[in-house]
Amino acid sequence: MSHMRAGAEDRVMRDAVPDRVIGAALGCIGRWGVAKTTLDDVAREAGCSRATLYRAFPGGKDVLLRAVAVREVSSLMDSVRARLDAADDLEDALVGAIAEAGRIVTGHAALQFVLAYEPEVVLPELAFSGMDRALRAAGALIGPHLTRWLGPDDADRAAQWLCRLVVSYLTCPSPEVEVQDEESVRRLVRRFVVPALTAGLDHSSSGGPGCRNEPVAAGR
Repeated sequence: MSHMRAGAEDRVMRDAVPDRVIGAALGCIGRWGVAKTTLDDVAREAGCSRATLYRAFPGGKDVLLRAVAVREVSSLMDSVRARLDAADDLEDALVGAIAEAGRIVTGHAALQFVLAYEPEVVLPELAFSGMDRALRAAGALIGPHLTRWLGPDDADRAAQWLCRLVVSYLTCPSPEVEVQDEESVRRLVRRFVVPALTAGLDHSSSGGPGCRNEPVAAGR
């Protein structure tokens, strides 16, 4: 029985290593950036040996950085989808999604360090084919959560537009819109975004675009 318990504990510890290493990598990048962070730094921060780190991420630093990006983007998407699903109307859904993304990104120490001092690491992913991939991913991941108020095609386009808005305001800040502040975002969404997305839809049963009563019918 003791051998079984020890084996289970070993598996738990082994399974926890990747998360611990990713957390350590984020801490190192937040202090020193991507270029200056070494695997030795990450292993020391994670409290494990370099060999243990390599067993968790056999491809070395590039594989580790990819895992960091995947986990952080997945976490961001989960938070945004939760805000969309908790909303009662289109306006609240859009405001919540944009502000949640804004808060997470502006409060992300590692990403903010990289944007400030190593923009070449991130910006290629936000331009040309990189942006196209990001927009398609946003449409696939977020679009279905907007179909309560928009048809499937419009929901996909709306999700991509939201991604463009967030990236634009985060990379080129505006004094008129604080993307992490819900009231600031609400003014933008209420005046421009909801009317643009719901133009041409039948609002007779819901009292108007962005109405706080019933969702707009999904069909055209």
